[in-house]
Amino acid sequence: MVNNTELTKQGLTTEYFSLAWMIFEFAVGFSSGLAAGSILLIAFGLDSFLEIISGSTLIWRLRKEANGAPSAEIIHAEKKSSLIVGTILILLGIYVTFVSLFNLFAHTAADTSVSGISIAIASVVLMPILAVRKRHIGKAMHSDALVEDGMCNITCAYMAGTVLIGSLLTALFNLWWVDSVAALVLVYFIVSEGIESLQNGLKKE
Repeated sequence: MVNNTELTKQGLTTEYFSLAWMIFEFAVGFSSGLAAGSILLIAFGLDSFLEIISGSTLIWRLRKEANGAPSAEIIHAEKKSSLIVGTILILLGIYVTFVSLFNLFAHTAADTSVSGISIAIASVVLMPILAVRKRHIGKAMHSDALVEDGMCNITCAYMAGTVLIGSLLTALFNLWWVDSVAALVLVYFIVSEGIESLQNGLKKE
């Protein structure tokens, strides 16, 4: 059985790797979106930026535990992390809704670029792996915040998938609206997870 110290180290390693990838993903996704004039790719990049904030918060919480902080301080950090992650998920849900509705009303197709497609493919593969790992470690550590941070990765994978599927269907069948509709369906799950995270952060002992 893995002890809590080892779990904390594993959690930190996972978050450091995740944070480094998100910085790279934000740089490539956002710049590619600006270059291609693609709102969806820009949204994908901004999602990565929100995950940078979320990941940094989790590192702060895990480092407190790694440094032997008192139990009350760790619980406080856990709750604050849940509040920040929950807020980020809700903001992301609002942003996805705005971008999707804008695309639908403006009849905007999911234009992409080679660099944008490449980073999206990598994210579709990598993000679910990170999400499963965070969930596994978070459950073992009884850290709701770490589990909820994994939901951000799932959201990222879904958005990367909409970039790829939207581009393919638009190119083959001119179904410009597919990525926006799919993104709107996801909003329910994003916001539900965000509300649950906020409730975990606000609940009393």
